[in-house]
Amino acid sequence: MKIDVLTLFPEMFDGVFGHSILKKAAEYKAVEYNVLNFRDYADNKHKTVDDYPYGGGAGMVLKPQPIFDAVDHLRGEGETKPRVILLCPQGERYSQKKAEELAKLDHLIFVCGHYEGYDERIREHVATDEISIGDFVLTGGELGAMVVIDSIVRLLPGVLGNKESHMKDSFSTGFLEHPHYTRPADFRGIEVPNVLMSGNHRLIEEWRAKESLRRTYLRRPDLLEEAELTKEQKKWLEEIKKEYK
Repeated sequence: MKIDVLTLFPEMFDGVFGHSILKKAAEYKAVEYNVLNFRDYADNKHKTVDDYPYGGGAGMVLKPQPIFDAVDHLRGEGETKPRVILLCPQGERYSQKKAEELAKLDHLIFVCGHYEGYDERIREHVATDEISIGDFVLTGGELGAMVVIDSIVRLLPGVLGNKESHMKDSFSTGFLEHPHYTRPADFRGIEVPNVLMSGNHRLIEEWRAKESLRRTYLRRPDLLEEAELTKEQKKWLEEIKKEYK
């Protein structure tokens, strides 16, 4: 996968792309990062990329020309056009499902906004996707882009080592992930559930499935509203509800 990032602050990405899983993914050749300052594409001598909004109002708005030209350059002449993703509060609320969709693609371009927003022509004629990482506003799109890129890159083949590592993540199954434990079995009198040390894989998987359902019910009951539960899951859910009455 190739990931291009258009930003006014390229140095913000040095630490993120240069450490941990994102660094290893690049070394493994699963992904190639390219971070560009779209100010370099401005066609005026002062390299300004923003201007006052027509009609008045507070703040400045990103001009279309630098971003149009930067994206045109990055798209190249290939037959397959990359997805161009704007990070903005008005965008689609980001989800694991969206991460899985984007992880299947070969080329992504992220545009990180600043100031009051984008000239609307950027949204209408450049962007293919608009993404928001939550119902709050940041000073710029860089942090949002980092979050989205991290969630995508970890899904690429070979990046996590074990291809099944992400398959039972929270949200990948539609539910929150079950609890995890490691050694020691007894820490300060707090013991690991016996079933996890039983060696009975069927019972362990059943426990994990039920605890995943329990955690979802207690922390994110909204996820259960559209979930298609099996007969067994429905039975477990009724048992769980009775425990908390």
